[in-house]
Amino acid sequence: MTNNSNKFVVIGGAGAMGRITVTDLFNTCAATDEVVIADYDLEKAEALLKTFKSTAKSPKLSAIQINIKDREDAVKKLQGAFILINCAQYQLNLEVMEIALKIPCHYTDLGGLFHYTRKQLEYNTKFKEAGKIALVGMGAAPGITNVLSAWAASHLDTVMEIHTRVGTMDKTKYTDVPALPVSYSLKTILEEFSFEPAVFTKGEFKFVKAMSGDEPHKFPPPIGVRKPMYTIHSEVATLPLSFKGKGVKEVSFKIAFDPEFVAHVRFLRDLGMASHTPVEVPSGELNDKNNVHVSPIDVVNKVAMSQPHAKQVGKLKQYEIVRSIVKGTKNKKKITVITDLHTAGMSAWGIGTDIDTGTPPAVAAQMMAAGEIVMVGVVAPEIAVPHEAFFKRLKIRKMSAKLTRKTGWGFKT
Repeated sequence: MTNNSNKFVVIGGAGAMGRITVTDLFNTCAATDEVVIADYDLEKAEALLKTFKSTAKSPKLSAIQINIKDREDAVKKLQGAFILINCAQYQLNLEVMEIALKIPCHYTDLGGLFHYTRKQLEYNTKFKEAGKIALVGMGAAPGITNVLSAWAASHLDTVMEIHTRVGTMDKTKYTDVPALPVSYSLKTILEEFSFEPAVFTKGEFKFVKAMSGDEPHKFPPPIGVRKPMYTIHSEVATLPLSFKGKGVKEVSFKIAFDPEFVAHVRFLRDLGMASHTPVEVPSGELNDKNNVHVSPIDVVNKVAMSQPHAKQVGKLKQYEIVRSIVKGTKNKKKITVITDLHTAGMSAWGIGTDIDTGTPPAVAAQMMAAGEIVMVGVVAPEIAVPHEAFFKRLKIRKMSAKLTRKTGWGFKT
């Protein structure tokens, strides 16, 4: 709970992740707080607003239409904001940061797929001068992964390697399942599957083949063995910088998706549907001046995100483990520290394992309001978010963090 009156604005609040962030804030903020669902699609924002039943203990909840590209109007509409929680497409991160600076207010987001995160770091001086916090990459991965890495590193004198891994499962029964079920932007997923992933190896950044490195990795029960693969992610953009002083030489990120889902997305990628290059599409008229030019990735994303949601039958049976494996030394002895974040969803809120992506930015915003995150400038979660306070708040959301130490560096990544 926050102690003072604060205005939390969720940009893209009616989207797949934004609605989870809004749900968290609605259920955990004080009655004196205000939560704003800010979305380009006002109809969707107002529809989401109607799903909440306010009580005397609930924060004030409202919905507004916002166009990030119209910076002057956005700044005017968002005056008084304590923080902008950016749940919109990551390509809008810089624009939303500019708006936050103009207000001025704090800022956080769900990540920038490495390249945008590096651009965001260049705003450090501007946010320091404004006395505001810009916490970049505060979802599950990046976000929880970063804080897990910092927690593990705090048990070591030196840090040689940091490897983050994500494994998930869903045994829930559904009816009316869409052709390609997606819980967040298919556009982002296609980009993760097609852009060359960054890795930090032998003390240098390099890029590897997309979807490569899919080797078996044993997660704790109930996940078990999965085959996570390299995809482009923001952890690799910040962890090597944050732990340079401890000697880090290797940093990587891998995620394991459902094999059938991987096959479907790979097909779309190989078909060319991940392309950002516009193609000319006949308008149906004889005059080709009326033809339209559209990017394949925008078309397939629009179609996929317009699919009706599957209907859940019985209890939700999802599980996800977000993991960090950190290898280093303690008292000159080789040690491996493994930190895991377990989640099975939050049934009381009607949210599955996606809660570990949509909730962390809400938690971080409340931590800023409570004075638990105070480092100004553009900061990464591993250096700005105190892990004890963070995991304590996640525990309230039915997520649990666990730490294991092992002698030597033999643990397979």
